[in-house]
Amino acid sequence: MTTFDTLLADVRACTACSDVLPLGPRPVIQLSPTARILIASQAPGTKVHLSGIPFSDSSGDRLRDWMGLSKDEFYDASTIAIVPMGFCYPGRSPAGGDAPPRPECAPLWRSRLLGQMPALRLTLLVGAYAQVHVLGPGRMAERVMAFRDYLPRYFPLPHPSWRSRHWATKNPWFETEVPPALRLAVQEALAS
Repeated sequence: MTTFDTLLADVRACTACSDVLPLGPRPVIQLSPTARILIASQAPGTKVHLSGIPFSDSSGDRLRDWMGLSKDEFYDASTIAIVPMGFCYPGRSPAGGDAPPRPECAPLWRSRLLGQMPALRLTLLVGAYAQVHVLGPGRMAERVMAFRDYLPRYFPLPHPSWRSRHWATKNPWFETEVPPALRLAVQEALAS
């Protein structure tokens, strides 16, 4: 087994926070040493936990549309990596929606996994948790509006869940400006 294969097996067998996960551990990630695009998101929802396939829900449909990728292209681990801030479903938040990603996950695995992907050209920072982890404190709407400032390395995005439709309504510039620029950035990263 290669170092990458061993690390991936260790991640998939992780039980570091099993005592606090309502559905138990089931790390959901997709990656390869040859991946050119990294999708850094928050954590799997219940549908993704059940399927074991990242973004196998309506938010995945929306993200693929924003990126201009088919399902086959999106799920090609040789080009697209999906490494959320938390790999397992964290449960529900008392405020509604899913709870934040477990804080143990990113420090335990993230830098080691990213170190195994030298071909990365573009990282999509999907949602506030990924943006804060990589860029530090700040407002998501301002970052998404200023996406050009982070290119070619990063592309901040809102989370594509149903809740972001309300956010997009308040930010009408998003649909006209961001998905077309994202599609271009994705194509450039895949072509380089």
